[in-house]
Amino acid sequence: MDDVVVGPLDLAARVDDALAVQALAFGLTEEEVGVRRHIVLRHLTSPGARALGATTATGRLVGFVYGMPNDRTHWWSTVVEPYLRATGYEDWLNDSFVITELHVHPAYQNRGIGRSLITTITDGAGEPRSILSAIDTESPARALYRSLGYRDLARAVVFPSAPSPYAVMGAWLPLYRRP
Repeated sequence: MDDVVVGPLDLAARVDDALAVQALAFGLTEEEVGVRRHIVLRHLTSPGARALGATTATGRLVGFVYGMPNDRTHWWSTVVEPYLRATGYEDWLNDSFVITELHVHPAYQNRGIGRSLITTITDGAGEPRSILSAIDTESPARALYRSLGYRDLARAVVFPSAPSPYAVMGAWLPLYRRP
């Protein structure tokens, strides 16, 4: 991470750069990027929404994270709520900071950038815990989240139009740091 700095990001101004990273990291089509652009810009109007970026010395954005205090009326919460209710974790939708997106350019993965992004953004959260959703498969992302203290709250969560099921994960803040 020597050549990459994590810090505040004006995500509205750099939304296209961020979505280019997400498209590479997540395998999105141009149509999906267009849809997500509107979603990101709408999310940024939510109270408490914050973003961080990982940039190189030349200013290239190679990773980003954004999130906000959970709002039970938002689409994501309404989709995951029945799954969390079924597992007894519905209360995690209250007083939680949601990691909405976290992506690192594939050429910059496995350098601690994702870990730095998520720990830095949650360190600034006023909520006592954090929740997120991740594709419900064993992946480097899920391993990262587990290493930070996230645990599965619900699995096989189906989002409309998503090709794969997701897991909802939660962790108490501050996130775990390796000694």
